[in-house]
Amino acid sequence: MHSTVSVQRARQELPDFQLIETSGKVTERRTAARHFRRAIAALEALLDLVTIITTVMLGYLIYYNSQLGKHVQYSIRSVFGVSFAFAILVLLMLDRVGAYERGNGLLRIRETEQVLRVSIQAFLVVFIGSLFSRLLVSRWLLVISVTIVPIALFLEKHFVYKIVRTLHSRGYGIEKVLIYGSGSTGRRVFSALCRSPKLGLDPVAFVDDDSSRAGNLVFEMSYDRRKSAPVINGPVTKDLIERHRADLIIIAIPLISHEMFIEIINQASAAHARTVFVPSQLFPSELLLDYDDIDGVLLASFDKNSQRKAYELTKRIGDVIGSLLLMVIGAPVFFLLWILVKLDSRGPAIFRQERVGQHGAGFQMLKFRTMHSDAPQYERSPSVSSDPRITRFGKFLRRTSLDELPQLINVLRGEMSLVGPRPEMPFIVSTYNLRHRQRLEVKPGLTGLWQLSGDRAFLIHENLEYDLYYIQRRNFFMDLAILLHTSVFAMRGI
Repeated sequence: MHSTVSVQRARQELPDFQLIETSGKVTERRTAARHFRRAIAALEALLDLVTIITTVMLGYLIYYNSQLGKHVQYSIRSVFGVSFAFAILVLLMLDRVGAYERGNGLLRIRETEQVLRVSIQAFLVVFIGSLFSRLLVSRWLLVISVTIVPIALFLEKHFVYKIVRTLHSRGYGIEKVLIYGSGSTGRRVFSALCRSPKLGLDPVAFVDDDSSRAGNLVFEMSYDRRKSAPVINGPVTKDLIERHRADLIIIAIPLISHEMFIEIINQASAAHARTVFVPSQLFPSELLLDYDDIDGVLLASFDKNSQRKAYELTKRIGDVIGSLLLMVIGAPVFFLLWILVKLDSRGPAIFRQERVGQHGAGFQMLKFRTMHSDAPQYERSPSVSSDPRITRFGKFLRRTSLDELPQLINVLRGEMSLVGPRPEMPFIVSTYNLRHRQRLEVKPGLTGLWQLSGDRAFLIHENLEYDLYYIQRRNFFMDLAILLHTSVFAMRGI
């Protein structure tokens, strides 16, 4: 087993810690994949340009026909010119934050966050510029445009996502991947790649030195379990890599020995394949790097997050307004679900359970009851829908996450937030180490990155990287992006 010292030795011996490029001629397949990614990036930028121009012009038509404000009239030529200039500004700002780079997007949350943040920043630039120019720009036109442009970009990028996924399913722009290690880490990497099609990385098989695992099928860890890959007997050799036409080897055994680590890199190099790896969780936090190449497997630096009073105040105001609106609008749904839970099985419709909140403070978390009333109140949550503790209607509630709706009351009380790490039960928190306790630095949330991930099959505290990533990088636009994706996630019922 290697230690931090051996990893530092490996780091010194290798030219690049994040991605070790192999020497030799690049295969046609990898070249084609690179050209494919460039073409998709160019297509996405072009579609962004068209979408922004069209949406701003649509915003003008809405403004002109709605009799808002001073009803300033512009020529179509002027509107098109301003729309084009604004679109160029947004594209440059998106490119600056890396929106067109390969693998951009943490479960696509970062992509949505960038769209929201850049759109609003660009409109602020236009608004400030209009104050110092002779061009009279209607404030109502700006309000309408700043509302519909991010929505249009979100829908357009979802369309691009579907196109990429379809093309990848037909073999275009794909690089084949072998995952060394079929344990929990390897399975999480596999799930992350399956749910991140824009990466263009197709995990074709696991390689494991344990011969008893050879021949098994490993399914992605999500509710749909659509994709699987076989486990083949190791070790990783040049012939094995070439036989599977692999372009990338992912070492998914965090505690691999230094000697084996170097041997796999040498074998991959001989086969002209690249190598990436998941570092050990024993690394000091200052050594961890933030990889975006494996979406969902978050390898981030876990520095203590500083308090931001303006953000916290804005977040609390948003929590109060958002929870009140959702409770008022959703009141008929709440009442219907309450009746259906009561009719489905004996017991109260609302389930109360002690959970641990910010800084370790306990509170009573509310949920619609999804399990039989005689089920133990404090026990590990069901990991499969066939668990006998779950009621018939409870399966639907858990699949759609509608059982969480009563927690809007917890949000209104200030015990929870709309976005944040999920709260755990006290008996689980009592086993936390110092690293796990970092989850308690912020208010627990109704939704978060873990709920949107492919790793929902894992226990909450086994997905620590998602929570630490959010705690370190949380901001207003990331919260909006998570809420937007959660609404889509819930409507799809997955």
